[in-house]
Amino acid sequence: MRLPLPLLMLTLLAGCAGPLPKPDPDMAWVELRAPGRDSFMAQRLDGRRLDDGRYFQVPPGKHRLEASYEYEVSGGGSIHNEPQFIRCRMDVTYDDFRAGERYLFEAHAMGFTPVVRLRGPDGEVIAEAERSLCL
Repeated sequence: MRLPLPLLMLTLLAGCAGPLPKPDPDMAWVELRAPGRDSFMAQRLDGRRLDDGRYFQVPPGKHRLEASYEYEVSGGGSIHNEPQFIRCRMDVTYDDFRAGERYLFEAHAMGFTPVVRLRGPDGEVIAEAERSLCL
């Protein structure tokens, strides 16, 4: 069942009310960011489900990050010009996460197309995410 975006946001916020943990200096920290009312949440690290969708914290080395990105497209192409909500699973693999470094996994949409990138500690794009599934 698919929740409408406002209800989904309330559900997600209720689960994220606590403070973020202190980053472990022996791990890499990956922050997630999306504009406005969009929802971008961490789902899996190397195939294992995460307890907290607000961030990834990974040991050094190669990892696969999976996140869900939900965004609204105005009009959505329907006859009634109602907004359409699109939810995509986005995956990115990066070979060289480094301990103590901070990374940014960011998402935005260009119309019906999600654009999701991983940025390194210097802000440069180091990987482009792939869409695995959009509904």
